[in-house]
Formats: sequence, C-alpha cells, structure tokens
Amino acid sequence: MPALLDALVPALLPYLDRPYAFFGHSMGALISFEVTRYLGRMGHSVKPLYLFVSGCRAPQLPDSDPLTYDLPEPEFIEQLRHLKGTPEAVLQDAELLHLFLPLLRADFSLCETYNYIHEKPLACPLSAFGGLQDARVPREALEAWREQASGDFKMRFFDGGHFFFQKEKELCSLLKVLSCDLLQRE
Repeated sequence: MPALLDALVPALLPYLDRPYAFFGHSMGALISFEVTRYLGRMGHSVKPLYLFVSGCRAPQLPDSDPLTYDLPEPEFIEQLRHLKGTPEAVLQDAELLHLFLPLLRADFSLCETYNYIHEKPLACPLSAFGGLQDARVPREALEAWREQASGDFKMRFFDGGHFFFQKEKELCSLLKVLSCDLLQRE
C-alpha cells in the first residue's frame, strides 16, 4: 500500500485543487481511505467533501479469511468465480486469463497483506455501502467504518452480494444516494 500511495497521490494532486470526493469499492475502498489519510498527513489544503466506501470491511478489523493471492491457478480461479466479479467469459478465455491473472493476484495481495496503522478519524463525512447478501462483508464489518469518521457517518445496504451494483436498479439507487449526499455537502 505505501508504494501504491507514493505513486498514486502525486498523480492525483493536479486534480484535487477543487471540491472532490472519493468512492471506492472493495480494494478501492481501502485505497480511497488510505489516499484520504495520506493527503491529511501531507496537509493538503483542499479536503475531500466525502469518502464513500463500499463492499469492504473497516480497515481496523483483522481479516480472518485465508490468503488467496498465492493459491495455485485453478484454486485462485475458483475464488474469482465464487466472488462473481470477474466475467465468466474472462475466466473461460485462456489468453485473457493469462493477461489478467497477474493483475488480479496483485489486487488480492494488496488487500490480503494490508497493514492498518491507527490514526485519528477522518475529518470528512464517510458513508459505507454494502450488499445485503454479501457474506464477505457482514453488517458489523461495514458498521465498524464509523470509527474512522470524526463527523457524519451513514451506512446503507442494497439488494445483492459483494458486487450488488452490477444490477442496474441497485446501481441507479447507489448513484442517487451519492449525488444526494454530495449535493448536501456543497
């Protein structure tokens, strides 16, 4: 994570001179959270209007799931299939799979080896979203994000599993919530 942040934040800085918010799902939630903290540590003058996290347990909670990023290929592919986030067409195409597996393993490695370091809660409002049927991120794990917000905290659930927003109705509902929350902050 530190190496990613050292590369990512300088690339983002030119775009953070006006009001902005971060949204991250799953691994993206961890990255968005850590980018927000990184910017705070560097004393960046423009604070985010909002941090939206989705499909991710609170960072301070230990991850008791077994490591998967280093599984043999057939088992790793089964894990991907179980998550239902990688299209089956990709999982069935050897050439595509050959291209994507290293990237997916790197993503899993980033999440599974993440090391939370305690800091003061964020100054911006935080909303956490989850799927009602997401067995990987139960309600308590999502609600624990409250500890990371010094101010406003909201939690909302949508019908579906880990990738609940893949359904058009849920995506529209999510986008409506994001828009409303942002409009209230301006």
